[in-house]
Amino acid sequence: MMHSYIPPDRFFAYLTWTEIERMPNKENVVILQPIGAIEQHGPHLPLIVDAAISTAVIGQALEQLEPEVPVYVLPTLYYGKSNEHWHFPGTITLSAQTLMSVLREVGESLYRAGFRKLAFVNGHGGQPQVLEIVARDLHQQQSDFMVFPLFIWRVPNVAAELLTAKELELGIHAGDAETSLMLSILPDRVQMSEAITEYPQQLPQASWLSMEGNLPFAWTTRDLTQSGVLGDPTQATLDKGDRILQSLAASWAQVIRDLVQFQQPQAW
Repeated sequence: MMHSYIPPDRFFAYLTWTEIERMPNKENVVILQPIGAIEQHGPHLPLIVDAAISTAVIGQALEQLEPEVPVYVLPTLYYGKSNEHWHFPGTITLSAQTLMSVLREVGESLYRAGFRKLAFVNGHGGQPQVLEIVARDLHQQQSDFMVFPLFIWRVPNVAAELLTAKELELGIHAGDAETSLMLSILPDRVQMSEAITEYPQQLPQASWLSMEGNLPFAWTTRDLTQSGVLGDPTQATLDKGDRILQSLAASWAQVIRDLVQFQQPQAW
């Protein structure tokens, strides 16, 4: 099934060109582009984690939507900018320039077809800034093109209720949250017997500088971890994963409704 987690009637690539040509009210039809990465996630998780999460969350969100909500999902873009992980075998990375070109040309193709709302739904923490640049450029080129650089985790969800304070701060890759979600999404691809707990060492102390935040420093994964894990996946459970997935999907269903209603502000 080429549509994966996406309901088949919402899968853009199953449409014909004539169906797209005849589609009514295309300027308010929302097109979602799930984006992930093929990159290491420690010895216990597969390379597909970020792409699997963004696709599965959107798929469940669509199941909750009213049938009349006009939204279609493009095939997931599995490759991303993952050069922070390239010291670990299996990671496949695009350059920032290549990813920007791909997303820009996807956007331009959709605009030519008459669509005016495109949301990038990103599951990889290493590339939000790339998507933000592309979204701004596409809108600057066509002022009636509404483009949204969105991140799958930046919606209300229950992860903060389920994880420890240390995990919330430092468990940013292949830790409790991602491992729990994968136990819910692709349980047969999670090797809990191989799970390793590793937190970043030698971080700046008594400093405003941090890995992520308002004043970050540049890093590669090899600087911070030997296993490729940043967090504690040994605490992951299927129950946590189910609850996080359900909460993310419910929030994304509302985001999609908001996208349909959105109109670009016009000061002039």
